[in-house]
Amino acid sequence: MEVDDRQCIDEAQIPDLCKQCDARHRGICGALTPDELIELNRVSIQRSFGAGQVLMADEEEIPFFASVLKGVIKLSKTLSDGRQQIVGLQFAPDFLGRPYHRDSHLSVETATDVDLCTTHRHSFERMIAKSPGLQSRLFKQTLADLDDSREWLVTLGRKTARERVASFLCMIARNGPGADKDTVFASVFDLPLTRADMADFLGLTIETVSRQLTKLKKDGIISISHNRHIVIIDMDVLLKASEG
Repeated sequence: MEVDDRQCIDEAQIPDLCKQCDARHRGICGALTPDELIELNRVSIQRSFGAGQVLMADEEEIPFFASVLKGVIKLSKTLSDGRQQIVGLQFAPDFLGRPYHRDSHLSVETATDVDLCTTHRHSFERMIAKSPGLQSRLFKQTLADLDDSREWLVTLGRKTARERVASFLCMIARNGPGADKDTVFASVFDLPLTRADMADFLGLTIETVSRQLTKLKKDGIISISHNRHIVIIDMDVLLKASEG
């Protein structure tokens, strides 16, 4: 039997849910062979969560790892006095979890309705040990997350309020449904965070966030309806506004 024939047979064995899943190609599953994908599917469960649910609490045992299939996750750090700071957002097809760590170092909460493909921590760590491709994909995502964190440090440390709000809108547009992180931006989306959460994430007051959104609307760069529904009228101008 030719190699191509074997590959076709392997592809035919892949579960239908995996064939239709975008995370299979753009997320960590894109590093798996057909046999590895079948093995992962056997120990994985697709689960849905409503907005505002805590998936993992700070300093508690990690219950599972997951690929984000749909929706937005917010990551927060809790201080000793109970104050919280949103330190990151995750979108499809990001990987949720930190292998080889028993406890979570962050609070993980759904910002919107979310669909996840979840795998028990021990089962996933066994797969990592057997799959060099999976190890490489996780390493690359870790480096990408580090780069994003450094970029956001610049946003919080050096950018004006207008630039921060514009940067946030660009982030959502870059990661929204139908967007390609490198070339195509979503021009229509609902904000995944409340004004209060945006203020927390951007290091601004709620009033400042609202004021800057209004200014972007008055400048004809975006339109806003129902408080959260955003239409980007001029993506190029919004990108320039995010850069100063």
